[in-house]
Amino acid sequence: MLKYLPLILLSTLFSAIGSSISYASGEVNVYSARKEALIKPLLDNFSNDTGVKVNLVTGKADALLSRIKHEGRNTPADLFITTDSGRLHRAKQAGVLQAIQDTQIEQTIPGHLRDPEGYWFGLSQRSRVIFYAKDRVKPSELSSYEDLADPKWKKRICIRSSNNIYNQSLVASMIASNGEKATEKWAKGLVDNFARRPKGGDRDQIKAVAAGQCDIAVANTYYYGKMLTSKKDATQRAAANKVAVFWPNQNDRGTHVNISGAAITAASKNKTNAIKLLQYLVSDEAQQWYAKVNFEYPVVDKVNASQLLQSWGNFKADTINLSKLGSNNAAAVKLMDRAGWR
Repeated sequence: MLKYLPLILLSTLFSAIGSSISYASGEVNVYSARKEALIKPLLDNFSNDTGVKVNLVTGKADALLSRIKHEGRNTPADLFITTDSGRLHRAKQAGVLQAIQDTQIEQTIPGHLRDPEGYWFGLSQRSRVIFYAKDRVKPSELSSYEDLADPKWKKRICIRSSNNIYNQSLVASMIASNGEKATEKWAKGLVDNFARRPKGGDRDQIKAVAAGQCDIAVANTYYYGKMLTSKKDATQRAAANKVAVFWPNQNDRGTHVNISGAAITAASKNKTNAIKLLQYLVSDEAQQWYAKVNFEYPVVDKVNASQLLQSWGNFKADTINLSKLGSNNAAAVKLMDRAGWR
């Protein structure tokens, strides 16, 4: 995989893509782990509104972070966009980000969706929830993430592997809420309830429920939205229509959420323009676009989710500061390994 390539080769692979990157004062350079189709329209709108040219490089999240680290002070990147607060924490720990203070941004993004020290900021929210087979599970049987360790779910649960950052962040959030000892006990119970050895992505877990390989799955909501609206794959639509969303932990801390987010690099040569772009990405216009196109929830409270997301119902979200997902990541990974979660 790309993230395992030596850094010299990695730099070579990216050189052609980034050859147009510039340090010009009327520009801003973005390294984005979000696919081009999910970010470029917003960047084009920003350029049209401000006259600031945006140079975009896209790639895998870990590979882009490795590139920024390798380039050091010479990196042209001004803004780093990636998924999951755990990855943003890694970038902060690597020393490749800089803290900023901006009243507009701080007043727009709720405190729990940004780094307390100003190193990174949430752009959109995604929720990791329970999906259940409509014909085999009643919503009244479900309650919380903790309940997934109950023996009643023996051989009935599908979920991705422990090396997936989304699962690591879920476990990290549970460590923050319940403590490491209780979370490890829970993880062992969850593993005992696996219907199969973890494999595939979030869509594969939903497909497995639809196919009867398991009765419930844990996955991010935006994958479900993409499956329901897929124009190219009727099998995905059919699978998605066989399952439904359940919002865990509504009687206590709320459902686990994570973010896609952005940060300004420590070596940014266009910091002013990078801040302008960050401000734009949390504007009402940009937030509405995110919600509609990528089935993610806005980070701005006054902006409504898309009609499809609203059709799944309102839910109470966990408001733990997402920086804890990063600081608890190492403990979560070790805990999952001890629990036998492969």
